[in-house]
Formats: sequence, C-alpha cells, structure tokens
Amino acid sequence: MEENTLLSRLDGLDIRFEEVATLITDPSVISDQKRYVKLTKEYHDLETLLSATRDYKSLLSAIAEAKQLISSEEDAELKAMAREELEAAETRLPEAELRIKMLLVPADPEDAKNAVVEIRGGTGGDEAALFAGDLFRMYQKFAERKGWGFEVTSASPGASGGYKEICINIAGDGVYGVMKYESGVHRVQRVPATETQGRVHTSAATVAVLPEAEEFDVEINEGAIKWDTFRSGGAGGQNVNKVESGVRLRYVWKNPITGVEDEILIECTETRDQPKNKERALSRLRTYIYSREREKYLSDIAQRRKTLVSTGDRSAKIRTYNFPQGRMTDHRINYTVYNLAAFMDGDIQECIDRLTIAENTERMKEASL
Repeated sequence: MEENTLLSRLDGLDIRFEEVATLITDPSVISDQKRYVKLTKEYHDLETLLSATRDYKSLLSAIAEAKQLISSEEDAELKAMAREELEAAETRLPEAELRIKMLLVPADPEDAKNAVVEIRGGTGGDEAALFAGDLFRMYQKFAERKGWGFEVTSASPGASGGYKEICINIAGDGVYGVMKYESGVHRVQRVPATETQGRVHTSAATVAVLPEAEEFDVEINEGAIKWDTFRSGGAGGQNVNKVESGVRLRYVWKNPITGVEDEILIECTETRDQPKNKERALSRLRTYIYSREREKYLSDIAQRRKTLVSTGDRSAKIRTYNFPQGRMTDHRINYTVYNLAAFMDGDIQECIDRLTIAENTERMKEASL
C-alpha cells in the first residue's frame, strides 16, 4: 500500500518535466532572468526525481517478476537465481524509496546559494572576541577542506586579539545549505589567557548565516543610492591615503519588518579600486535587504513550518565548546564529540551531517512521508 501511495505522488511528473523543458527554451522566458533561473532549477530537480523514480519502478518490477518466477518455476536452479534477485532487489528498495521521499520534500530554495557569515563576540569581553576569532579560523579551515572560496568583507579586531565582529563571504556549491546550521549562539568554557588563577570562564559569540542575495532576488532603485567617496585609512603607502578609493553608500528603503523607512549605511574599503568597492557595497546592500525580507517571510511561516535544527534564531544557544574537557556538544541534537581540537581545526562535517539528517527527518514527517 505504501508503495502505491508513493507512486501516486509521482503521477504527472513526466508531463511537468516536458512542459518545463519547453519553457526554458522560450525566448520570452529566457529574457526574464528571475523566471528562467527558477524554471531551470525546477528542470534539474524534476530530472533527478524522474531518474530516481525509474530506478524505484525498476526494482518493484524486478521484485514482482522474481516472486512470480519463484511461485511458477519448476527448475530448482532458476528458482535459486530468482531468490537471489529478489533478495538483492528487496535490499536496495528501502534506499531507493528513501531517496524519492527526500526528493519529494520541498527543498529550501536558498540551499544552493553562497553564504554571508557574520561572527560577533558576545558576552565575555576580550575572551569573547578571541573565541570569535577561533570560530572564524574554524570556518576558514572547513571552507578549505570543501574547496570553497572564502573572503573577508569587513572586520573589527578585538583589543587583545580575535574579532569584535567579522563578516565573510563563502562561495561554492550548496554553501548556504551546509552553513545555515551554524546560526546561533556558540558558548565557550575555558581558562582565558588573561586569567592568572586558572579559573574557567564562560563567554559566547554569535554567528549569523545568510544566503547571499543575487541581483534578481531584490529590487533596488540604484538611482536613489547616495554615494560618497573618501580616502581609505591605513598605515600609508603610495596609494592608500592619496586616492579616494573608499566608498560610502546611503540608501533609504521601507523595512518590511518594522514598516517604517530606514537609512542603510554601508562602507567599503577592502580594495584600492573604487569600482570594485562600489560593486562590493552593492552586493552587501542586496544581501542586507534580502535578509530582512527573508526574515519577514520566515516569521510569517514560522507557525506553519518550523524545524528544531535550523530555525535561524540568532539568540538560540546551539553549541558549547568545553576546552578543559576537550568536548563539543550540539544542544539541538544532543550530539557530543570529545575531539575538540580537531573540531576547531575545521573537522565539523560529521556534526553538520547529523543536523541535516535530523532536519530531513522532521521535514519528511511534515510532508507525511
């Protein structure tokens, strides 16, 4: 019965696939970048689902044929071969079924995007800034392992090291879908370098992970942007204090969360090239506006769809890093490892895999699968 129910959910997929395949070749669709990107993604998703469906149906047919052969065949050798084929097909069936169920669960459309990661030292003063620096290095090492691009867009160093605040762009295949689980409060328990009596202190840093906005995600009236240029600060040199390469962007918009007009102020001094700084400032403006619109969207659907694992709540304590015990605990899934040194060195994939499984299990329950 479950197999028939699952197959009934797949009815009409091939028709929609052919429809989308035709649409993405239509010049009017191609000229509408936002619609074209959406349809292209749907095309690839349907292609993957149809491939999984063919494999699943093939296994069901193999099982039915093997059972028929076992019940009707007189030859002992052929019966034995049929039993082997039946056992092999029945072994593979649950995995094929699970794959289809996972593909049927509506995916977060943001998962495929690059990510903007903001790390801020929280309670704990200088020690919190040092821990924010440790988290920054952890993500940097993790990005290296994944082969992702990793770029610091702004940073405010702490007085004793680390960062009071640091923002990073991480680029690669499916970055946001992986990094989104890092949003929240990260708590650390250890003896600070400044502690003379060896007492363990508790401090924290917050991590916010946002999907990077693309140009067609948000509408910005570029004519309403006010630009200022200024000389970048720094230690000097042939260029840094002589050319107005730094840019300051001012943009007034209606905040969808508060409903009132706000002025956004963004400065960018990362490069000595003014056009590049303008481009980066625009990118950060798009991401900022997009994140606020997405925040409003998530708030609106919070009661309808909410998962324990990736709520995106920046105030929720998600992990504790206990250095004296060499322990990391993720409180969302009660997952603990006692190899904290390796974890802080970027070996965080297993934890993220477990978080992904936990969330996918919840999503399948919501979809009645």
